[in-house]
Amino acid sequence: MATSRDVARIAGVSQATVSRALSNGKVSAATRKKIMEAAASVGYVPNLGARAMKTGRVETIGVVVADLTNPFYPEILGALTEYLDKAGQKVTLWNSDGPGNDAALEAINAGSIDGIIFTTVTEASAPLRAALAKRSPVVLINRVVETLQCDQVASDNATGGSAIADYLLANGHTEIALIGGPPAASTARDRTRGFTQRLLESGAPLRADRIVEGTSFSHDYGYTATKTLLESPDRPTAIFCSNDLIAFGALDAARAVKVAVPEDLWIVGYDDIAMGAWPAFDLTTMHQPTRTMAEAGAEALLERIENPDAPYKTLTFRSHLVPRGSTACTPVSAPPSEAAAVDSAGRRY
Repeated sequence: MATSRDVARIAGVSQATVSRALSNGKVSAATRKKIMEAAASVGYVPNLGARAMKTGRVETIGVVVADLTNPFYPEILGALTEYLDKAGQKVTLWNSDGPGNDAALEAINAGSIDGIIFTTVTEASAPLRAALAKRSPVVLINRVVETLQCDQVASDNATGGSAIADYLLANGHTEIALIGGPPAASTARDRTRGFTQRLLESGAPLRADRIVEGTSFSHDYGYTATKTLLESPDRPTAIFCSNDLIAFGALDAARAVKVAVPEDLWIVGYDDIAMGAWPAFDLTTMHQPTRTMAEAGAEALLERIENPDAPYKTLTFRSHLVPRGSTACTPVSAPPSEAAAVDSAGRRY
């Protein structure tokens, strides 16, 4: 069986250098490449159990996502795993639609993972609060809970919702409807808040019967809600949907009741998942910097594991509207704001 000594001999470096390279320590890129090639040539596999006993770490990160049928989560998961793989970390995945949150927290208590990234969480998560009380390394990405003491990464959903309201108003729409997401999700709450407040400030408040409170972020929910809105005697001329899946359902509902998009109805989504650009949808949507958010969250967790006493950071990234066929490709009147982030002290990143 090959050993690290064999790898060191083939690579022409010390055994200590091999150890540093294979544990993601500080070595040059060229040296790391040489060591990895040498390890592969002799079939060397590090003894992770021995390393864990020595370092107290298993070099495995837990990731909790929501609904894997929603393309947003595989996209953010792909960016996370790519970043963590480059950092020498393995990933264990849990789906929170079920006992996923509790299982992930049990795993960190048992020492089988070094930290957890949550892409979905609500204020009602008692196990999460218990983990944070024990100072377990936890980072929230996408959804945030202001009352929690942990690193958090998100986009500015309220500003995004406000920008969509401005876009619709600037193009003459006052008969507007909103299909919201589940109120327990910070993303849904903030998008709704930014959207409704801007309409109110502009003198075109949403009518109560044109606000559909969300129960899910699904296509079926968007389809049902939109059919109800379009079958009313005075249907809206524009609908803002809290995410792209809801908007896909809205587009299908419009086709079903023979309302032409964009001629008679504009539809705007949120997230800018890859499917939104497909010709079948051609959806105008608010683009979130998903990859940037994922990488920032992964980096924050690795830093938290290394330095558990560092001040917590809240990073907030800006989004921009991507006009497509569902709003006749009408451009945004003002250029999109540059991506930026601020920490909890207000410093920009």
